[in-house]
Amino acid sequence: MADMGRRARAASRTLALTSSLAKTLALADAAAAIRAAADDILAANAVDLAKAKADGMTGSFLDRLTLTPARIVAMAEGVEQVAAMDDPVGRVTESWTRPNGLKIERVRTPLGVIGVIYESRPNVTADAAALCLRAGNAVILRGGSDSIASSGAIHRAFVSGLKAAGLPEDAVQFVAVADRAAVGLMLAGLDNNVDVIVPRGGKSLVARVQSDARVPVFAHLDGINHVYVDKAADLDMAKTVVLNAKMRRTGVCGAAETLLVDQAVAATHLKPLVEMLIDAGCEVRGDEAVQAVDTRVKPATALDWDTEYLDAIIAAKVVDGLAGAVAHIEAHGSHHTDSIVTEDAAAAERFLAEVDSAIVLHNASTQFADGGEFGFGGEIGIATGRMHARGPVGAEQLTSFKYRIHGSGQTRP
Repeated sequence: MADMGRRARAASRTLALTSSLAKTLALADAAAAIRAAADDILAANAVDLAKAKADGMTGSFLDRLTLTPARIVAMAEGVEQVAAMDDPVGRVTESWTRPNGLKIERVRTPLGVIGVIYESRPNVTADAAALCLRAGNAVILRGGSDSIASSGAIHRAFVSGLKAAGLPEDAVQFVAVADRAAVGLMLAGLDNNVDVIVPRGGKSLVARVQSDARVPVFAHLDGINHVYVDKAADLDMAKTVVLNAKMRRTGVCGAAETLLVDQAVAATHLKPLVEMLIDAGCEVRGDEAVQAVDTRVKPATALDWDTEYLDAIIAAKVVDGLAGAVAHIEAHGSHHTDSIVTEDAAAAERFLAEVDSAIVLHNASTQFADGGEFGFGGEIGIATGRMHARGPVGAEQLTSFKYRIHGSGQTRP
């Protein structure tokens, strides 16, 4: 493992000086290699699926693990989308001239070596590799033991594309062992060769990474997301936004977990919203006011306000106006994604300013918490911290910066 870190560091130095065109061609070759290796990838996936079924895995876990010809095509297309993105490396984000004539530029640079630790989604192998490469970073991938054959096959195809393009194979490395000790070595930094760790997986994985990592982490622990229906909300819009935010995909981190309704419109808006959710197959757990509008509502406990269900369940509460909504979100939210539905521009601006989340929306579903929807060409994850990356972590967020200063012989008095 230590040798992987050293090799990744050497590859990162090469990538930092690699032209945008060369990286683009390498990503195109990697996408082509993934398409060409579809049969090998599907055969490896069959091995993982057989083991998962023998271990008693069912439902959503098997769905996340399963690859199909269409999903492999989509994976390759995702790499091609990243290849088509503008290269963030070398971009001058600010420039100015000082009174003494010094010309100062702030320019984007790669982070270096990124460690990505993920679980049962083998497609993350290609997604993470592509985004890291686009931003000029080397990456060490540690997939879940349940998807090790599938992820390994995807990695081999991706690296064959790098080799065809003349880039170092060590730029994208894969930890092909299921030993959990490998995670600990990555979290320790592999002898100071890993610059950032990105976990992609469930709460227990992210919690361990955040607790044990000795290098910076880009991650979120929970996605306890809210939709607040303001007194100035259009009811039809509120119904559309709430239904999509909760039920489009219940298992994603951008799904809404709590519905807040202004008491000023509870008499007109609450019952239609609750009935809509229940009729769509969503369990509603509410406070007394919510329980009063439909006998199918289950009583909410204190725990419900702090729960990320990732299922067709939502907590619902009537609040005392915008101030009550903001106070509830501050007390129970996870600084991930929160939305207000309102026709009052002033109320929207106040919500957007006061809610301290990575993503805050007005009249839109929380399910837009996705790098692809932001135009980032994909994401390596969502970050809710306040340092460096926040929100969807795309290629640009996988860069840092340095200052370039051009002088004409100036000295400091």
